[in-house]
Amino acid sequence: MENSITKLFNIKYPIIQAGMVWNSGWRLASAVSNAGGLGLIGAGSMYPEVLREHIQKCKAATDKPFGVNVPMLYPNIEEIIQIIITEGVKVVFTSAGNPKTWTSYLKEKGITVVHVVSSVKFAVKSELAGVDAVVAEGFEAGGHNGREETTTFTLIPMVKEKLTIPVIAAGGIATGRGMLAAMVLGADGVQIGSRFVASEESSAHINFKEKVVNTQDGDTHLTLKELAPVRLIRNKFYNELQELYKEKSSVEVLKEKLGRGRAKKGMFEGDLEEGELEIGQIAGLIHNIKPAKDIINEILLEFDSVKDSICLND
Repeated sequence: MENSITKLFNIKYPIIQAGMVWNSGWRLASAVSNAGGLGLIGAGSMYPEVLREHIQKCKAATDKPFGVNVPMLYPNIEEIIQIIITEGVKVVFTSAGNPKTWTSYLKEKGITVVHVVSSVKFAVKSELAGVDAVVAEGFEAGGHNGREETTTFTLIPMVKEKLTIPVIAAGGIATGRGMLAAMVLGADGVQIGSRFVASEESSAHINFKEKVVNTQDGDTHLTLKELAPVRLIRNKFYNELQELYKEKSSVEVLKEKLGRGRAKKGMFEGDLEEGELEIGQIAGLIHNIKPAKDIINEILLEFDSVKDSICLND
Protein backbone atom coordinates (compact mmCIF):
# COMPACT_ATOMS: atom_id res chain seq x y z
CA MET A 1 0.00 0.00 0.00
CA GLU A 2 2.66 2.47 -1.08
CA ASN A 3 1.78 6.18 -1.14
CA SER A 4 3.13 9.56 0.02
CA ILE A 5 2.80 8.65 3.72
CA THR A 6 4.46 5.24 3.51
CA LYS A 7 7.30 6.84 1.53
CA LEU A 8 7.64 9.76 3.95
CA PHE A 9 8.07 7.51 6.98
CA ASN A 10 9.45 4.41 5.22
CA ILE A 11 6.63 2.24 6.59
CA LYS A 12 4.49 -0.53 5.06
CA TYR A 13 1.01 0.84 5.78
CA PRO A 14 -0.26 4.46 6.06
CA ILE A 15 -1.39 3.89 9.65
CA ILE A 16 -0.02 6.05 12.47
CA GLN A 17 -0.64 5.32 16.13
CA ALA A 18 -1.44 8.53 17.99
CA GLY A 19 0.93 9.73 20.72
CA MET A 20 -1.61 9.63 23.55
CA VAL A 21 -0.66 10.70 27.08
CA TRP A 22 -0.53 7.78 29.55
CA ASN A 23 -1.41 5.30 26.80
CA SER A 24 1.47 5.25 24.33
CA GLY A 25 4.76 4.11 25.74
CA TRP A 26 7.52 2.13 24.05
CA ARG A 27 5.63 -1.19 24.09
CA LEU A 28 2.75 0.13 22.01
CA ALA A 29 4.93 2.24 19.71
CA SER A 30 7.29 -0.65 18.92
CA ALA A 31 4.39 -3.08 18.43
CA VAL A 32 2.70 -0.79 15.90
CA SER A 33 5.97 -0.17 14.07
CA ASN A 34 6.75 -3.89 13.97
CA ALA A 35 3.30 -4.47 12.46
CA GLY A 36 4.01 -2.09 9.58
CA GLY A 37 2.56 1.18 10.87
CA LEU A 38 4.26 4.12 12.55
CA GLY A 39 4.32 3.94 16.33
CA LEU A 40 4.57 7.12 18.37
CA ILE A 41 5.76 7.55 21.95
CA GLY A 42 3.60 10.13 23.72
CA ALA A 43 6.00 12.55 25.43
CA GLY A 44 3.19 14.58 26.98
CA SER A 45 3.02 12.40 30.09
CA MET A 46 6.75 11.82 30.51
CA TYR A 47 9.53 13.56 32.39
CA PRO A 48 12.59 14.03 30.15
CA GLU A 49 14.56 11.08 31.51
CA VAL A 50 11.49 8.84 31.33
CA LEU A 51 11.14 9.76 27.67
CA ARG A 52 14.80 8.92 27.10
CA GLU A 53 14.22 5.48 28.64
CA HIS A 54 11.18 4.86 26.43
CA ILE A 55 13.07 5.88 23.29
CA GLN A 56 15.96 3.56 24.12
CA LYS A 57 13.63 0.64 24.87
CA CYS A 58 11.71 1.28 21.67
CA LYS A 59 14.93 1.21 19.64
CA ALA A 60 15.80 -2.11 21.25
CA ALA A 61 12.33 -3.54 20.52
CA THR A 62 12.07 -2.58 16.83
CA ASP A 63 14.32 -1.90 13.88
CA LYS A 64 11.45 -0.12 12.13
CA PRO A 65 10.78 3.65 12.10
CA PHE A 66 9.00 5.18 15.07
CA GLY A 67 8.49 8.71 16.35
CA VAL A 68 7.71 10.90 19.32
CA ASN A 69 4.65 13.10 19.80
CA VAL A 70 5.54 16.37 21.55
CA PRO A 71 2.88 18.75 22.90
CA MET A 72 4.65 22.11 22.66
CA LEU A 73 3.07 23.41 25.84
CA TYR A 74 5.31 20.94 27.68
CA PRO A 75 7.24 22.83 30.42
CA ASN A 76 10.53 21.03 29.65
CA ILE A 77 10.19 21.37 25.87
CA GLU A 78 13.81 22.36 25.19
CA GLU A 79 15.16 19.41 27.16
CA ILE A 80 12.68 17.07 25.45
CA ILE A 81 13.77 18.26 22.01
CA GLN A 82 17.45 17.76 22.84
CA ILE A 83 16.79 14.21 24.08
CA ILE A 84 14.95 13.41 20.85
CA ILE A 85 17.90 14.68 18.81
CA THR A 86 20.55 13.02 20.97
CA GLU A 87 18.75 9.67 20.84
CA GLY A 88 18.48 9.81 17.05
CA VAL A 89 14.69 9.88 16.70
CA LYS A 90 13.86 10.55 13.05
CA VAL A 91 10.17 11.49 13.27
CA VAL A 92 8.50 14.10 15.49
CA PHE A 93 4.79 14.94 15.65
CA THR A 94 4.20 18.32 17.30
CA SER A 95 0.92 19.56 18.72
CA ALA A 96 -0.64 22.22 20.94
CA GLY A 97 1.46 25.14 19.78
CA ASN A 98 2.89 27.17 16.93
CA PRO A 99 4.57 24.93 14.31
CA LYS A 100 7.08 27.68 13.52
CA THR A 101 8.67 27.30 16.95
CA TRP A 102 10.59 24.06 16.36
CA THR A 103 10.01 22.89 12.78
CA SER A 104 13.05 24.53 11.16
CA TYR A 105 15.37 23.46 13.97
CA LEU A 106 14.18 19.85 13.87
CA LYS A 107 14.41 19.66 10.08
CA GLU A 108 17.97 21.01 10.22
CA LYS A 109 18.73 17.93 12.33
CA GLY A 110 17.32 15.64 9.64
CA ILE A 111 14.04 14.98 11.44
CA THR A 112 10.71 14.56 9.65
CA VAL A 113 8.17 16.91 11.25
CA VAL A 114 4.39 16.58 11.32
CA HIS A 115 2.03 19.01 13.06
CA VAL A 116 -1.44 18.25 14.43
CA VAL A 117 -4.17 20.75 13.50
CA SER A 118 -7.94 21.08 13.90
CA SER A 119 -8.64 23.72 11.25
CA VAL A 120 -7.79 24.74 7.71
CA LYS A 121 -6.23 27.97 9.01
CA PHE A 122 -3.64 26.16 11.12
CA ALA A 123 -3.06 23.53 8.44
CA VAL A 124 -2.03 26.29 6.02
CA LYS A 125 0.19 27.88 8.70
CA SER A 126 1.83 24.51 9.30
CA GLU A 127 2.70 24.06 5.63
CA LEU A 128 4.13 27.58 5.52
CA ALA A 129 6.21 26.70 8.60
CA GLY A 130 7.80 23.88 6.60
CA VAL A 131 6.31 20.73 8.12
CA ASP A 132 6.42 17.55 6.03
CA ALA A 133 2.77 16.62 6.66
CA VAL A 134 -0.16 17.53 8.87
CA VAL A 135 -2.55 15.52 10.99
CA ALA A 136 -6.02 17.00 10.51
CA GLU A 137 -7.93 15.98 13.63
CA GLY A 138 -11.70 16.21 13.77
CA PHE A 139 -14.02 17.01 16.65
CA GLU A 140 -14.73 13.30 17.23
CA ALA A 141 -11.24 12.67 18.61
CA GLY A 142 -10.52 11.83 22.22
CA GLY A 143 -8.36 13.86 24.56
CA HIS A 144 -7.58 17.51 23.93
CA ASN A 145 -9.41 18.80 20.92
CA GLY A 146 -9.81 21.85 18.70
CA ARG A 147 -12.10 24.72 19.62
CA GLU A 148 -13.56 24.80 16.10
CA GLU A 149 -15.57 21.60 16.60
CA THR A 150 -15.14 20.71 12.92
CA THR A 151 -15.82 17.04 12.23
CA THR A 152 -13.36 14.79 10.43
CA PHE A 153 -15.79 14.26 7.55
CA THR A 154 -15.72 17.97 6.68
CA LEU A 155 -12.20 18.86 7.86
CA ILE A 156 -10.25 16.42 5.68
CA PRO A 157 -11.47 17.58 2.24
CA MET A 158 -11.19 21.24 3.25
CA VAL A 159 -7.60 20.79 4.41
CA LYS A 160 -6.69 18.68 1.39
CA GLU A 161 -8.01 21.39 -0.92
CA LYS A 162 -5.57 23.95 0.51
CA LEU A 163 -2.35 21.96 0.99
CA THR A 164 0.29 20.42 -1.24
CA ILE A 165 1.87 18.29 1.53
CA PRO A 166 0.40 14.95 2.72
CA VAL A 167 -2.64 14.98 4.99
CA ILE A 168 -3.20 12.42 7.76
CA ALA A 169 -6.78 12.06 8.99
CA ALA A 170 -7.55 11.65 12.69
CA GLY A 171 -10.65 11.62 14.84
CA GLY A 172 -13.28 8.89 14.72
CA ILE A 173 -11.19 6.32 12.83
CA ALA A 174 -10.82 2.84 14.29
CA THR A 175 -11.82 0.47 11.48
CA GLY A 176 -10.97 -0.38 7.91
CA ARG A 177 -14.19 1.28 6.77
CA GLY A 178 -13.19 4.46 8.59
CA MET A 179 -9.73 4.37 7.05
CA LEU A 180 -11.17 3.92 3.57
CA ALA A 181 -13.67 6.74 4.08
CA ALA A 182 -10.90 9.10 5.22
CA MET A 183 -8.77 8.29 2.20
CA VAL A 184 -11.69 8.72 -0.19
CA LEU A 185 -12.13 12.19 1.33
CA GLY A 186 -8.53 13.00 0.47
CA ALA A 187 -6.40 11.74 3.36
CA ASP A 188 -3.09 10.11 2.51
CA GLY A 189 -3.03 8.16 5.76
CA VAL A 190 -4.77 7.86 9.10
CA GLN A 191 -3.80 8.44 12.72
CA ILE A 192 -5.59 6.15 15.14
CA GLY A 193 -5.74 6.71 18.88
CA SER A 194 -8.74 5.29 20.70
CA ARG A 195 -8.53 1.83 19.10
CA PHE A 196 -4.94 1.44 20.27
CA VAL A 197 -5.87 2.43 23.83
CA ALA A 198 -7.68 -0.91 23.97
CA SER A 199 -4.60 -2.86 22.90
CA GLU A 200 -2.61 -5.28 25.00
CA GLU A 201 0.52 -3.13 24.63
CA SER A 202 -1.10 0.15 25.64
CA SER A 203 0.21 1.54 28.93
CA ALA A 204 -3.33 2.42 30.00
CA HIS A 205 -4.66 0.77 33.16
CA ILE A 206 -6.79 -2.32 32.55
CA ASN A 207 -9.72 -0.59 34.28
CA PHE A 208 -9.61 2.15 31.66
CA LYS A 209 -9.22 -0.29 28.78
CA GLU A 210 -12.29 -2.21 29.94
CA LYS A 211 -14.19 1.05 30.37
CA VAL A 212 -13.41 1.97 26.77
CA VAL A 213 -14.67 -1.41 25.54
CA ASN A 214 -17.95 -0.84 27.41
CA THR A 215 -18.41 2.76 26.23
CA GLN A 216 -21.47 3.35 24.07
CA ASP A 217 -22.73 5.98 21.67
CA GLY A 218 -23.24 9.26 23.52
CA ASP A 219 -21.05 8.37 26.52
CA THR A 220 -18.28 10.86 25.62
CA HIS A 221 -18.54 14.64 25.76
CA LEU A 222 -16.32 17.64 25.08
CA THR A 223 -15.86 19.85 28.12
CA LEU A 224 -13.53 22.41 29.76
CA LYS A 225 -13.54 24.57 26.62
CA GLU A 226 -12.52 27.58 28.72
CA LEU A 227 -9.23 25.85 29.60
CA ALA A 228 -8.35 23.32 26.90
CA PRO A 229 -11.22 21.41 25.24
CA VAL A 230 -11.08 17.73 26.16
CA ARG A 231 -13.33 14.79 25.26
CA LEU A 232 -14.10 12.55 28.25
CA ILE A 233 -16.21 9.59 29.20
CA ARG A 234 -18.91 10.67 31.64
CA ASN A 235 -18.07 9.73 35.22
CA LYS A 236 -18.21 11.27 38.70
CA PHE A 237 -15.55 13.87 37.86
CA TYR A 238 -17.32 14.85 34.63
CA ASN A 239 -20.69 15.13 36.38
CA GLU A 240 -19.19 17.36 39.06
CA LEU A 241 -17.83 19.62 36.31
CA GLN A 242 -21.31 19.93 34.85
CA GLU A 243 -22.66 21.02 38.22
CA LEU A 244 -20.04 23.77 38.28
CA TYR A 245 -21.17 24.88 34.84
CA LYS A 246 -24.77 25.04 36.04
CA GLU A 247 -23.59 27.32 38.82
CA LYS A 248 -21.81 29.49 36.22
CA SER A 249 -18.50 28.94 37.97
CA SER A 250 -15.46 31.00 37.00
CA VAL A 251 -12.46 29.73 35.07
CA GLU A 252 -10.48 29.80 38.32
CA VAL A 253 -12.99 27.44 39.97
CA LEU A 254 -12.83 25.09 36.98
CA LYS A 255 -9.02 25.10 37.16
CA GLU A 256 -9.15 24.32 40.86
CA LYS A 257 -11.55 21.44 40.25
CA LEU A 258 -9.35 20.03 37.49
CA GLY A 259 -6.23 20.27 39.65
CA ARG A 260 -3.20 18.27 38.61
CA GLY A 261 -2.81 14.68 37.54
CA ARG A 262 -6.44 13.99 36.58
CA ALA A 263 -5.49 12.28 33.32
CA LYS A 264 -2.88 10.11 35.04
CA LYS A 265 -5.37 9.22 37.76
CA GLY A 266 -7.95 8.06 35.26
CA MET A 267 -6.08 6.48 32.38
CA PHE A 268 -2.85 5.27 33.99
CA GLU A 269 -3.94 4.55 37.57
CA GLY A 270 -7.43 3.31 36.69
CA ASP A 271 -9.53 5.58 38.92
CA LEU A 272 -12.76 5.52 36.94
CA GLU A 273 -14.58 7.98 39.20
CA GLU A 274 -12.14 10.81 39.96
CA GLY A 275 -9.88 10.67 36.90
CA GLU A 276 -10.10 12.10 33.40
CA LEU A 277 -11.10 9.32 31.01
CA GLU A 278 -10.04 10.66 27.61
CA ILE A 279 -11.36 8.73 24.60
CA GLY A 280 -12.94 9.44 21.22
CA GLN A 281 -16.53 9.03 20.09
CA ILE A 282 -15.48 5.97 18.10
CA ALA A 283 -15.20 4.03 21.39
CA GLY A 284 -18.72 2.76 20.70
CA LEU A 285 -17.20 0.59 17.96
CA ILE A 286 -14.40 -0.82 20.14
CA HIS A 287 -15.49 -4.15 21.59
CA ASN A 288 -12.33 -5.95 22.67
CA ILE A 289 -8.74 -5.69 23.83
CA LYS A 290 -6.22 -7.33 21.51
CA PRO A 291 -2.59 -7.06 20.37
CA ALA A 292 -1.70 -4.03 18.25
CA LYS A 293 -0.63 -6.31 15.40
CA ASP A 294 -4.08 -7.92 15.33
CA ILE A 295 -5.74 -4.50 15.38
CA ILE A 296 -3.75 -3.39 12.34
CA ASN A 297 -4.41 -6.64 10.48
CA GLU A 298 -8.13 -6.35 11.23
CA ILE A 299 -8.22 -2.77 9.92
CA LEU A 300 -6.35 -3.70 6.73
CA LEU A 301 -8.52 -6.75 6.08
CA GLU A 302 -11.71 -4.70 6.34
CA PHE A 303 -10.17 -1.87 4.29
CA ASP A 304 -9.37 -4.22 1.40
CA SER A 305 -12.68 -6.10 1.66
CA VAL A 306 -14.83 -2.97 1.56
CA LYS A 307 -12.73 -1.38 -1.19
CA ASP A 308 -13.04 -4.52 -3.32
CA SER A 309 -16.81 -4.73 -2.77
CA ILE A 310 -17.24 -1.12 -3.88
CA CYS A 311 -15.18 -1.77 -7.01
CA LEU A 312 -17.24 -4.89 -7.80
CA ASN A 313 -20.48 -2.96 -7.37
CA ASP A 314 -19.25 -0.40 -9.89
